[in-house]
Amino acid sequence: MRDIIIAGGGTAGLSAAIYGVRAGKTVLILEEKFYGGQIVNSPEIVNYPGIAKISGYEFAKNLYDQAMALGAEYKQARVVQIRDGEDGGKQVVARTSGGEETIYEARAVILATGAKNRPLGLDREQEMVGAGVSYCATCDGMFFREKEVAVAGGGNTALEDALFLSNYCSKVYLIHRRDQFRGEDRLAEALRQKENVEFVMDSEVTELHGDGMLSGISVRQVKTGETREIPVSGLFVAIGQMPDNEDFQDVVSIDGKGYIEAGEDCKTETPGIYTAGDCRTKEVRQLATAAADGAVAALAACEYIG
Repeated sequence: MRDIIIAGGGTAGLSAAIYGVRAGKTVLILEEKFYGGQIVNSPEIVNYPGIAKISGYEFAKNLYDQAMALGAEYKQARVVQIRDGEDGGKQVVARTSGGEETIYEARAVILATGAKNRPLGLDREQEMVGAGVSYCATCDGMFFREKEVAVAGGGNTALEDALFLSNYCSKVYLIHRRDQFRGEDRLAEALRQKENVEFVMDSEVTELHGDGMLSGISVRQVKTGETREIPVSGLFVAIGQMPDNEDFQDVVSIDGKGYIEAGEDCKTETPGIYTAGDCRTKEVRQLATAAADGAVAALAACEYIG
């Protein structure tokens, strides 16, 4: 029986683990993939208080190392079910990538599953992942050195991806369905200084071309309906994220967009279950708010356990 089991090893989950073990509780983190979550793909973090500049991978590793040094446990498995256990506790069913299931017992559970990349929803999109379509510029960008690529999106991630790719690719088309970017002005201005970056505004990708490998995309101008064919070898999709909370809809309330319903206290409607980070209903999803959620959820869980 652990005191706290955390589903998810991103910034929120690791922060929760740090606060949990520092409060004298036994903590187990269950993470489906690699610790750190989405932030490991960011080449540079410059907006976290107290840290002027750090890579996403280094930030995540520091968090992980800190949690482990304090005494937290970490296992690679996906939480697929939560049910009532004995004496008011919870049973947590976790499945490894090999399909092996294990049941863990905990007095409290923190759901910190984060969010996953949102697809464009185009025909053949999933088929072409790894064949020209990617959701991680820092992971796959080097495969497109001296080639023409496109980035779909208008937030910070899309702008950062375009900047990163502009250093290696011969041409970068930045495609956004609105006439203004949602990302920071400093990033947009940096892109305007790049001779090999072209803004394609008020536009959206409508079709993928290529036999086996991506060779081009169709882009429709939203206001006029005019379609343009752009030959590219790579398409990097950066249009936001969506939560992955389907496995928990029978134990917590989930809103119409798939987020776990909880306020700033990180308490769900179910006693003993808390949520933290990008997977919960909130206005601001940033690294700092994920860490804050982790602290709040862990302290609430500790108070519940007593």
